[in-house]
Amino acid sequence: MRSVADSLALGIANQNDLETVRDGEPAYLLLIDGFILNDPDNEDLLLAGARLYDTYAGIFVEDKQRAARLSDKARDYARRALCQPYPTVCRHDKGSYDGFSRAITQVDGDELALLYGYATAWAGWVQAHSHDFRAIAELPKIELAFEQIIKFDPAYERGQAQLYLGVLRTLRPPALGGKPEVGRQHFENAIKYSDGRNLYAKVEFARRYARLIFDQELHDKLLNEVMDAAPEERGLTLNNTLAQQQARQLLDSSAAYFEE
Repeated sequence: MRSVADSLALGIANQNDLETVRDGEPAYLLLIDGFILNDPDNEDLLLAGARLYDTYAGIFVEDKQRAARLSDKARDYARRALCQPYPTVCRHDKGSYDGFSRAITQVDGDELALLYGYATAWAGWVQAHSHDFRAIAELPKIELAFEQIIKFDPAYERGQAQLYLGVLRTLRPPALGGKPEVGRQHFENAIKYSDGRNLYAKVEFARRYARLIFDQELHDKLLNEVMDAAPEERGLTLNNTLAQQQARQLLDSSAAYFEE
């Protein structure tokens, strides 16, 4: 069953046609729900379900209420996967920061897949519930989860954990407590650990950091590199295709943005 779950997620990640995924992924969601219904404690199925729901809600669903519902399911699946071996984490993830910070250190380097699935689904859930200040208040805990991952493996998932940390640390300008230079290092690490093949890391670097500090030269350089690259890369093709779409939009608005 693990091979089936992995194949579902990888098949979507390797797709270079966004419309095909938009139209076809709902069938995969129903399929993975059925697998989980029959085997509700299977960590591999739960992680695959979390990943599929998180991807679909974050990329393809424009209706905010629907995206929130789908992200709820992604987070639920991810929590169920992690909380079987680490129930203390889930007892504290809705509680105090200090309690959660102690609990998250119990996750060791052999369980990074569970922690990564949990952290990414949680981040997607916050994005889908960004209208709720209580959801936004959970971002520091999500940072801790990603920090635990890179503590064990800085290059985990070819730098994807670094990319998430880059985004989290550039959400606010320095005057409001943001850490854009720390974020820049995370973005650069994400690019390095993917050998430059994670095009979405460059898009987020441009969007989150270059625009934040008003560096148009860096902004346009990164985005032109994305446009000039081939999107096909095992496990990254879908995100790279989306990255090129967004890079074009950001380049088209570059002059107007930096002239403000």
